[in-house]
Amino acid sequence: MTDAVLTHASDVATAEDAQLTAPHATREDRVDEYVSSFEDLDRGDEPLWIGAQRRGAIDSFAQLGFPTSKNEDWHFTSVSPLLERAYAPADPDSAALTADDIAPFIFEDGWQTLVFLNGHYVPRLSQPASGESVFVGPVSIALESDDTARLLERHVGGLAESHTHAFTALNAAFAGDGALVHVPPNTTTPQHIHLLFVSDDAAEGALVSPRNLIVLGHHAEATVMESYVSIGNANYFTNAVTEVYVADCARLRHYKIQRESTQAFHVGSWYVTQGRTCAYEAFSFAIGAELSRTNIATLLDGEGSHVSLDGLYLVNGDQTVDHQTSVIHAKESCTSHELYKGVMDGESHAVFNGKVYVRPEAQKTDGKQSNANLLLSDRARVDTKPQLEIYADDVKCTHGATVGPVDSTALFYLKSRGIGTEIALRLLTYAFAADVLEELTIPAVRDKLERLAFERFAVGA
Repeated sequence: MTDAVLTHASDVATAEDAQLTAPHATREDRVDEYVSSFEDLDRGDEPLWIGAQRRGAIDSFAQLGFPTSKNEDWHFTSVSPLLERAYAPADPDSAALTADDIAPFIFEDGWQTLVFLNGHYVPRLSQPASGESVFVGPVSIALESDDTARLLERHVGGLAESHTHAFTALNAAFAGDGALVHVPPNTTTPQHIHLLFVSDDAAEGALVSPRNLIVLGHHAEATVMESYVSIGNANYFTNAVTEVYVADCARLRHYKIQRESTQAFHVGSWYVTQGRTCAYEAFSFAIGAELSRTNIATLLDGEGSHVSLDGLYLVNGDQTVDHQTSVIHAKESCTSHELYKGVMDGESHAVFNGKVYVRPEAQKTDGKQSNANLLLSDRARVDTKPQLEIYADDVKCTHGATVGPVDSTALFYLKSRGIGTEIALRLLTYAFAADVLEELTIPAVRDKLERLAFERFAVGA
């Protein structure tokens, strides 16, 4: 990694400060606007515990404010573009959304889909499931049943750190509808689950705040996909939070596709806790939004558990994509594997910050972390910071990062065989990303992302 590739924190701070001195609302003004908007929020007849969480969250947000480059986790990503306007929840209006509109985003076979438009549930395009075995449905419906309402009360807010993370606090304060996925012990979901969050042109200026909860009992198994997509090119702000509980011997495959409008902003946070001898497999695919940020934090709180965090991000123009991961090894004999790859073109900017923390009691930890980045433009830049913090002595942990252009020798070889420059670049870039895509164990997901990736690798795409 060279100085030409990496942006220094001091440079980011200078640029951010310059933006904040521009003749528009200050950071504090924006915070005050959100606090004022919260006071006018129509909460309907929601339970008292939700109201108490909202009030505590907006108080935390008012104290925290929006992060600056002085915050350790935000050294290289400025939120100043997000502060150019204040966003507010959109009114529910799904009458114009059709099955044809969402067809490009649907997984056809073996998937159960819940559809949300601009933060509101769309029942006529969804297939919820409610019964003794599995519950898959919107939070708004889950609150109507005593059993699922109690489940929500026990778990919502138990992992998400509203008191320390501003965007999580903002989500908790303005949380709209989201999904509840509950898989009881010794149960495998009959279908894979797809949570499809759609935004259209009516989302202009909207604050979309999904709040999701996934709970797997012991020996349960499920696959959950979260998709965040746009129909149109509106300027809006998606701020999503998902809390995940994986009990002993359970297995969850948890995927995310982010294909938001390039005029939009996206912050998505996953908070996960894992029991004994369980497996949590996460994958993030990001190609959209002007500024996107994905936070994943997992606690390995049972012996013999495994987590894999993989991701692929493909950005162009002046897009910024940021991935932050945190893996805490709290018990012995656990494993964590991370592989994130990125392709940047134009003047795009990528940030990766991965933290692996091994507590003293977490002996026999096996942790691997890798971040690789491919630059298709000399104007693109990357800030990557894999980290290990180890307090146990019987561990096997590695980490590494690479940044560089396309291999000129391989490119010359393909061109010498009569392959044009554009196709050669697409093939080499696809080969670069292939190993992380191959980690996907669901063929329908792997095939869709391979198609999206190959299309995105076209020069000028």
